[in-house]
Amino acid sequence: MGTVPLLRDEDLSPEAAEVFAEIRALRGTDYVNNFWRAMAHDPARLREIWDRLKVLMGPGELDPLTKEMIYVAVSVANSCTYCIHSHTAQAKAKGMTDAMHMELLAVIGTAMQTNGLVTAMQVEVDEVFKA
Repeated sequence: MGTVPLLRDEDLSPEAAEVFAEIRALRGTDYVNNFWRAMAHDPARLREIWDRLKVLMGPGELDPLTKEMIYVAVSVANSCTYCIHSHTAQAKAKGMTDAMHMELLAVIGTAMQTNGLVTAMQVEVDEVFKA
């Protein structure tokens, strides 16, 4: 259960409604997901996060699928169930196959295991790995 109610379109401030219009236009859909509906309680933060995400997740040096897969991995590390689901769906929409998803999960699981072992053993970083 959420800690804030999800705002309906008719309950939005003009500032939040403007962001929702941009989300709909950029994504080519009438659907605005629950994260944005919760964030609409704070229109300034909604604007800030939307502006950063639309640039970050847009065209760049990394392809959109890679960005979504990184988002999934970080969301797993942060135990964000909502983000795991939403970015897995976005990754699939951008071409992630079931086989790619299973490989991604294997990489995440192995990284979590080896990260834990290295942290527990406090292994010193090799000189050749230092920038």
